[in-house]
Amino acid sequence: MADAHAPTGALQSVPALLARNAAQYGSKPAYREKEYGIWQSWTWAETAEEIEAIAVGLLALGIARGDYVAIIGRNRPALYWSMVAAQKCGAIPVPLYQDSVAEEMAYVLEHCGARFVVCGDQEQVDKVIEAQETLHHIEHIVYLDARGLRKYDHTRLHALKDVQAEGRAAHERFERELAAREAELTYDSTCVMLYTSGTTGKPKGVVLSNRNIIETSKASSEFDRLRAEDEVLAYLPMAWVGDFIFSIGQAYWSGFCVNCPESADTMMTDLREIGPTYFFAPPRVFENLLTSVMIRMEDAGKLKKRIFDRYMALARRVGPQLLDGKPVDFGDRLGYAIGNVLVYGPLKNTLGMSRVRVGYTAGEAIGPEIFDFYRSLGINLKQLYGQTEASVFITQQPDHEVRPDTVGVPSPGVELRIAENGEVYYRSAGVFVEYYKNAESTASTKDPEGWVATGDAGFIEPDTGHLRIIDRAKDVGKMADGSLFAPKYVENKLKFFPNILEAVVFGNGRDYCTAFINIDLTAVGNWAERNNIAYASYQELAGHERVLEMIQSHVEEVNRSVAGDEMLSGCQIRRFLVLHKELDADDGELTRTRKVRRRIIEEKFADLIEALYSGKTSQYTETEVTYEDGRKGKIRATLEIRDAKTVAAGGDHAATEQVAAE
Repeated sequence: MADAHAPTGALQSVPALLARNAAQYGSKPAYREKEYGIWQSWTWAETAEEIEAIAVGLLALGIARGDYVAIIGRNRPALYWSMVAAQKCGAIPVPLYQDSVAEEMAYVLEHCGARFVVCGDQEQVDKVIEAQETLHHIEHIVYLDARGLRKYDHTRLHALKDVQAEGRAAHERFERELAAREAELTYDSTCVMLYTSGTTGKPKGVVLSNRNIIETSKASSEFDRLRAEDEVLAYLPMAWVGDFIFSIGQAYWSGFCVNCPESADTMMTDLREIGPTYFFAPPRVFENLLTSVMIRMEDAGKLKKRIFDRYMALARRVGPQLLDGKPVDFGDRLGYAIGNVLVYGPLKNTLGMSRVRVGYTAGEAIGPEIFDFYRSLGINLKQLYGQTEASVFITQQPDHEVRPDTVGVPSPGVELRIAENGEVYYRSAGVFVEYYKNAESTASTKDPEGWVATGDAGFIEPDTGHLRIIDRAKDVGKMADGSLFAPKYVENKLKFFPNILEAVVFGNGRDYCTAFINIDLTAVGNWAERNNIAYASYQELAGHERVLEMIQSHVEEVNRSVAGDEMLSGCQIRRFLVLHKELDADDGELTRTRKVRRRIIEEKFADLIEALYSGKTSQYTETEVTYEDGRKGKIRATLEIRDAKTVAAGGDHAATEQVAAE
């Protein structure tokens, strides 16, 4: 039965949008993928035919209404098609993180009860076969890349191309059944189930309906005037809600083309070749790109470096104003135009961002200097704030209202409110249906009126309506003297330095704050090379005296910045250490989306935290690690603990500095 609140034309599902696009944009490109160095392209009409063949093939294998179909692999058109094909059959796609270890994968496969799994390659097939030893509900595994799979038992293992061939051959047999199932889809049918990253426990299955995905895609596409001529690069994990919205939701609503790079290693080359007009990346990607530019400029000749520095200084001063259409005097306009020919244009081309019309970053706070760098080049980079439970969008920055210190205004159709404890709540058409098999968590997250607790603390600026996020609500605490403790605020300031990859700040209930720091091996390695510092491993470089001195200077610069904020000045770091290993998702220290698992880190490195607060100057530690082949091992190190200078509250660079040990 048609939904009274469905959009015009009863476009109540992704398959319905696909049919519309095949009719309206039939000859326009829908998907491209690079394989063996060559780009292949499919139009919307061809995409519809490919998806239909997969759907009929799945019917021939016995897929039932309501079945869960796990999708595992890197971004490939055929895996996106498999998600839509499952929807056409009345089944529910469940994309998984491809870098999950077998144990993590088994939990999700068991929790959703998947009967069908579509895998990208042998690596994923092997993980699923391992999971099958304990999970007996997986009936069919379909694979895309046949390499290495020739001698496997193919009784219930099928090549996707064979499933499609069967679908084409059996089309007449299943045509009416497929049409009937597609006609049954309503605005409240489940569109996809996505698992949260699980920062505080086991991942939860977030059930998102067609209403959630289509309403959010429609509103956000209209907000940024996305259109069929746009191009997007699909390189982020398919299990992440952002990729689903960009590469399926918005792509099917707007009719634009989704481009899949050949591999993570060729991403930058592929980015330059495609030149997307719509681009999303988490702050870490923008930071890495900027780090690579700065490293190359350090190695450039004196003249080239002088030209770069001169025109970038001008760009930082007037670029954002020009981008926002604000008045800039003729001399600066002329200088910027020359800079565009000599520096900005070639640099944007190198970054693959020559054609970016709308760029977004989210997930973590981005450093103001990094944010302003891209905007000074004329790249319309903005911030958004979202969650899986919101179908991504909660707030967005409108054009000409872009600032590094806010996450924008409520997205179209989103209501915001701030609770008494400072936690941000929202309500919208994108709000998830439920957590699968978890009524208790659903009730604690979403109230009967549809308001969802974000878990983040923040406030709305009364004069602009922009939302500012302070920290995760559960992480905001009090120091021993009662002053506010907000670790993420300080961690983000530390990560603004290219030499610092990750930081974890401690201090809740304590007299002062301390920190663990991970160096960025690429940035610090290049610095070491330029300074003739030899090292044989990450551990050796992280413990080098000059590296520790450099990190200490960064910590003390952050302390001076934090001191200027009276509310958070107590969060200055008194003592720190540089960890002997990178925090890693395989070791349980980060989620698959690189969010810190604070509680696990506190338990795992309790000896190091104790040493930071006991006044020790060094600490021996042994840490279990997981190697790439799944083997476990231990690394041993004696870490130096350093005191950092702090600044009187409300102080600035000239303020009296105090040594933590005093």
